[in-house]
Amino acid sequence: MPSRPTLDDIRQAVARPPAILERPESRLAAVAAVITHSRELLFMKRAEYPGDPWSGHISFPGGRVEPDDETALHAARRETMEELGFDLSASEVLGQLDDLPTVSGLPDMVIRPFVFVVPEIPTLLPNREVAGTHVISIDYLLSNEGRKPFQFGHKDRDYRMASVDIDGQRLWGLTLLFVDDLLDRLDGGGRGLARIE
Repeated sequence: MPSRPTLDDIRQAVARPPAILERPESRLAAVAAVITHSRELLFMKRAEYPGDPWSGHISFPGGRVEPDDETALHAARRETMEELGFDLSASEVLGQLDDLPTVSGLPDMVIRPFVFVVPEIPTLLPNREVAGTHVISIDYLLSNEGRKPFQFGHKDRDYRMASVDIDGQRLWGLTLLFVDDLLDRLDGGGRGLARIE
């Protein structure tokens, strides 16, 4: 795969069937990975709220699939509209990346990522759940520039985790796992710390 993938390369990568987690006991959530024609990814920074385990994190727009949502795809679109004022209803859906479960200590959920492509990012209207937005080149993410390990403490244990600098903010955790799923589909360079070690 070329170091500067085209949209067709991305379409082909996302066309690979995703790993679907069937966990009826877990809540389902959905996120939107939005890619522009110029091969940039849209991220948001979540506002900080006491007790919110994802408070202040860099993420894709998204949230829980509610009873009124027809599908998880509908939930990803609805949440993107609610959080960013960005209507994805007419946008091309390239497919899905692999489902991921939340880790121990977080609300028990399966997160399902959908990949959309749009000509460009419109003027966004973030709601109170959003502290900021970032548009980052896929080429930058593929280069592994800004990727480094960091120590994360959880339940009296330290974990060595991968992170990527996004405009001075730390991209890590589930969102980076989704990003790395896409990157690995494009270049076979692995995921997490494997991309730099």
